[in-house]
Formats: sequence, C-alpha cells, structure tokens
Amino acid sequence: MQNIDRRKFLAAGAAATMLALPGCASLPAFSLTDAIRRLLTQSSQNAFAELMQPNGFFDSQVARISVPERLGGTRVTNIATAVLRSKPIQKRLLKQVNRAAETGADLAAPIIAETIRNMSISDAAAIIKGGDRAATTLLQNQMGTSLATRILPGVSKGLNLFDNEIINLVLSQVSDINFADISEDVTAKVSDAIYLAIGAEEAKIRANPQATNDPVLIGIFGLT
Repeated sequence: MQNIDRRKFLAAGAAATMLALPGCASLPAFSLTDAIRRLLTQSSQNAFAELMQPNGFFDSQVARISVPERLGGTRVTNIATAVLRSKPIQKRLLKQVNRAAETGADLAAPIIAETIRNMSISDAAAIIKGGDRAATTLLQNQMGTSLATRILPGVSKGLNLFDNEIINLVLSQVSDINFADISEDVTAKVSDAIYLAIGAEEAKIRANPQATNDPVLIGIFGLT
C-alpha cells in the first residue's frame, strides 16, 4: 500500500484526534468520554499504520486473513480438486486474500475514524474500568455489520486486482461457489481482523499509556 493511503487515514482521523488541550487546565477538564475517543483514535491509527503497510495483514500475528474454508483453508477435504489443495495454490490464495484485505482497510480507515468521532458512549466509566479491549468491543458493537458492508467493494476490487488468475482457477474448479461468495467470506474476515488489530493496540495503550505521550491517556489509564 502506498504511503498516501496511510496519510489518507491520518487525515480522516484528524478531527477525532484534535481534542485540544486547554491552556493550563487540569486533567479533570476532560470527560471520560473524551478519553475513550482518544483511546480508540490512537488505537485505530496505530492498527491501520501497520495493516496498511505492504503485506500488513499477511505479516500480522493478529490480523492475517486465512484462506476461506470453502477454498481449502483448514478443511481441505471440502475441495474435490487436488490442484486447489496443493501447497503452491494455497500459498497464492493466502497471499491474494491478504492483499485484498489491504484494499478493504483503505476504505475502513476513514469509516472507523468517523464512527469514533460520532459514537455514543453511555457508560464511559465502565469502559475505562473494563477489560483490555473494552473500548474496541464497544466500537464493534455499535458498528454491527456496517463495516463489512462498506468495505466489501474494496475487498472485491482487491481480489481481482492482484492475482486474478488464481481466482479464475478457483471459480473454474469449484462448481458451488462464485466470486460474490469469495468476496463476502474474505470481507467478513477482514472486518474481524481490523477489530482484532485495534483491540491489540488498545491493550498496549492501557498497559503502557506513557508511550502515547498523551497526558489525558496517561492521566486516566495510569490510575486504573
């Protein structure tokens, strides 16, 4: 993914980040709701900065996309054709779905930033005191299936863009699957992977808020 993609997300999330510090005001001037938004903004920016690198999904320990089971995946006995079960083809498929995930993430980044900026937070104290990924869980619950729906075009484009030959091979060998099935399966995995990546970054911030250099996050999570 080109550097411009990363800049696109950072620009889209800027409004969520810019909770301006008042001159010499003390930390309590900030609400717990603001702290959660700052936490999610930092977590999502960190996550997308990694995922939108070349091979960001493929190299990730938490966000790598697996080959859909209907294409082999962990249940290779579902595929009748030995060609599709072969290691070279499975390797190409694995690379393909993870490259497509990068294209989906390009669409997801500004959507996540906008949602964080406008999301409702009814019990901020519970989220602050919650588990390592409590804020990410709130974000995921509020978005429901909307993220997958909105990034589906990007994932579909990615599946066609990078290695269309392998997709055509799959479609020619498996009679009960079509391109829409593949796209929807991979998109669901991408959506889940994005939340996993954000949650992992949230846990890091909670464990070491000082690393953010954000006085609000340090003040809030350094005391919990």
